[in-house]
Amino acid sequence: PKAHLDPIGTLFLLFFGFGWGRPVPFNPINLKNPKRDSAIISFAGPLSNFILAVITAGIYHLAVANPTQLLGNFLFQVVGFNLLIGFFNLLPFHPLDGFKVVYGILPTNLAIQWMETERYGMFVLLLLVFTQSTSKILTPAISFMLKLLGFSSF
Repeated sequence: PKAHLDPIGTLFLLFFGFGWGRPVPFNPINLKNPKRDSAIISFAGPLSNFILAVITAGIYHLAVANPTQLLGNFLFQVVGFNLLIGFFNLLPFHPLDGFKVVYGILPTNLAIQWMETERYGMFVLLLLVFTQSTSKILTPAISFMLKLLGFSSF
């Protein structure tokens, strides 16, 4: 995790509620199928967030008798945060992981066209964040997953 920490991104997360981390570099030359394997590598981050959310939800349901307790609130926040980060990272805009996941599942002719949109990704992403449109996109997915994980009222 320390390799992912960006000092400015971490400070922004703490003080402004959004931030960023450093991407983990890999050499596509070392991959057997660079297009597919890059998508799998990119999906690993959001998948780890979803796995942490499921494990934490299990601990919550096993260990918390009263959800209003400090431990219950903390575990619920961990579940929600991991779902938020996982779904956010799957948005299909560069530099997020979802961009490369989409690239990996597209046929080659469309994947080439997809990569040509890479330069616009940051602008679209910033527009979505600053207009708070990301919450309109992510809230239904997060709500669905919270219900699926047994949180009927949140």
